[in-house]
Amino acid sequence: MSSSAHRLARTILNGFQAMFADFQNVTLGAKARFEQGDWHAVQQAQADRLEVYKSKVDNLMPMLNTMVNNALDNLELWREVRGHYEQLIRQHSNYEIAETFFNSVFCKVFGHHHISDDFAFVTSSQVRQANSIDFPLYNTYHIETDIRRLISQILQDYAFAVPYAKLEQDVRNIARTVYRDIVPHYRVAREAIRVDIMDSVFYRNKGAYLVGRICVPNDDAIPFVLPILHGDDGRLYIDALIHEPDEVSIIFSFTRSYFMVDAPTPSQIVAFLHSLMPHKKIYELYASFGFRKHSKTEFYRDFVKHLQDSDDLFVVAPGIKGMVMSVFTLPSYDIVFKIIKDRFTPPKDVTAEIVKEKYKLVTRHDRVGRMADTQEFRGFRFPRQRFDESLLQELLLEAPSQFEISDTEVVIKHLYTERRMIPLNLYLRNADPQQVEDVMDEYGNAIKQLAAANIFPGDMLLKNFGVTRHGRVVFYDYDEICHITECNFRKIPEPRTEEQAMASQPWYSVGANDIFPEEFRLFFSGNPGARKAFDTLHSELYEADYWQGLKEQIEAGKVVDVFPYRRKKRFGH
Repeated sequence: MSSSAHRLARTILNGFQAMFADFQNVTLGAKARFEQGDWHAVQQAQADRLEVYKSKVDNLMPMLNTMVNNALDNLELWREVRGHYEQLIRQHSNYEIAETFFNSVFCKVFGHHHISDDFAFVTSSQVRQANSIDFPLYNTYHIETDIRRLISQILQDYAFAVPYAKLEQDVRNIARTVYRDIVPHYRVAREAIRVDIMDSVFYRNKGAYLVGRICVPNDDAIPFVLPILHGDDGRLYIDALIHEPDEVSIIFSFTRSYFMVDAPTPSQIVAFLHSLMPHKKIYELYASFGFRKHSKTEFYRDFVKHLQDSDDLFVVAPGIKGMVMSVFTLPSYDIVFKIIKDRFTPPKDVTAEIVKEKYKLVTRHDRVGRMADTQEFRGFRFPRQRFDESLLQELLLEAPSQFEISDTEVVIKHLYTERRMIPLNLYLRNADPQQVEDVMDEYGNAIKQLAAANIFPGDMLLKNFGVTRHGRVVFYDYDEICHITECNFRKIPEPRTEEQAMASQPWYSVGANDIFPEEFRLFFSGNPGARKAFDTLHSELYEADYWQGLKEQIEAGKVVDVFPYRRKKRFGH
């Protein structure tokens, strides 16, 4: 059996190498797509790259089956395969992602059963050396004369095939921000300051981002990001200098699409980013540039460690209970767990498969900072003692088909994880007048930006939106979303008779895809303060013509401009 096990291990590793190469090849085209301003190709590449991992695992299975005469379900064989694989990746620079790939193959065979370190990599087989760098991670600059010369050198070193429209103006804008917002806080010799900029440029949607840090002796590094955009004339310009830690964190938010970054060794990119944003979890950073599967591995390991270090019980997640999902959380951990119910509360008429397709759509679509990323898990294991018995009974009542329960474990066959936020309706209960105005402005902006990205939320009730720690409003209930281009936006017809005016039901025909924006006022029932703020700030959302105009722009091929920082941070090009 040993020789078969060794061949299987080598074949799985070859499959991983092929997957990683294909992933990198799609990624490496990002620079050319940005320079050409081919935004539809950018969107297509994002979708294509998300399929690379699954297709490589699927394509590997017939080969593996043939190698062992369809005896892949032999657990003792897999014990040996794992041992050989561990030896093969001992010196591999991306061993941790190779382990995740192995786990995916194992789960493809056993359907998330028998998962343990005997047969897979629940815990990693190695510990990453903190200072191991095998490719140029960043370029270092020192202030030799003045900041403007330094900035000019950086932009020259990171040149594109497209020229800048007003390079000197960009340099002045950056320098002015540095002198105003950064220099006054640090009284050190100029030559002691070091600037590190990642060698790889970060690409997402219609922007390219230079990511770096300013290192000051005896102080924390200051993160910074330079977003580079296309002007109307096709030439480039620097749009802002983002350096506040919270603002940089938003750029790498769980509500954004994944960056395309040339990352021969992703763990080193993650380590650099973690030095800039130490509060961000490792799994969030892997996900931020496309390594979603390994992000799941890191999440599960982080969650298991948190369970070991805590003792609180799972509870029902705050907010109004949903008609489609049962949602619970651990108070000490900022994640919610979402299970599709076996039966949906009327009037919901979707199916579990439709709900899964909606969540898949969100993963593959540009989330424009307004939809929470989710991770899908099968066979997720929890310790039973962390469940209050009443919560467990409630979950079993709503989704009995999803549970396998023993004396020590609760196994949920299918669930989604998502960042926990404060539901907007709960946030408003304790908000002062200024907070109400700010958050309703955010709510309106969220709807507008989703619409501009060709997403109609469907159910826009306040309970379906959350407020992040940065005060941003994010949509998180996806069972009714659809594309704006699928909707027919209409005005409510004027009644012609008294009977029509007094009718409790629509007297006019209503198609399956008809949307009447005038009815959106109903979403504020019981909260007149929120409605007043929304009416003042975003009343155009009640107009069918507004939505129809957006739909026509999307159908004409317009790709939305939504960037992950506040408008007031822009230099004003």
